[in-house]
Amino acid sequence: MKKYLITSREFYTDTPAVFRSILHQQLQEYLPEYALYRDKSNPNYDIQASHFVECCKGFEDIKSFIHQDIDLAKELDATGVHLTSTQIDLVKVAKSKNLEVIVSTHNKDEVLKAKSLGADAVTYSPIFETPNKGKPKGIENLKDIILECKDIDIFALGGVVTKEQIQMLEDTGVYGFASIRYFYNSL
Repeated sequence: MKKYLITSREFYTDTPAVFRSILHQQLQEYLPEYALYRDKSNPNYDIQASHFVECCKGFEDIKSFIHQDIDLAKELDATGVHLTSTQIDLVKVAKSKNLEVIVSTHNKDEVLKAKSLGADAVTYSPIFETPNKGKPKGIENLKDIILECKDIDIFALGGVVTKEQIQMLEDTGVYGFASIRYFYNSL
């Protein structure tokens, strides 16, 4: 099962040297196949995103993604862009720039739309209890989505913080899991 590390200012800070140190440590410890730079409030987002992509490039098998900003992802030579569910109609724009595309989804219709537009993968959330993210969908709902939405890679997202939860997800056959807190817990 693939691992998708997502950064958060809360854990990774916006101080470049500290950010790089923490990120490098987490990438080295967990060796996720995917990593996302996500920070909705950093006034120096592009600078920190540059540090993020550069750090990821130090690891041969980690794909780097930039949150929301297609042009910045292309400019920084990131692997791809992670679009929000409200940006789903931009999948083709991102694909035209030779970027891999992951889309945040929260229901079957969004998953199918992302697939039809050519997205490479989706995150589907929230699976488990997550602060301020609404009622969790749960494992059974995830299994249904996997069965109904074939031919697109699905990352389970939301409240994934323990090895027991990861085992539950693995048992569903999901492509991977995405998390912020799981990767931060060991610091």
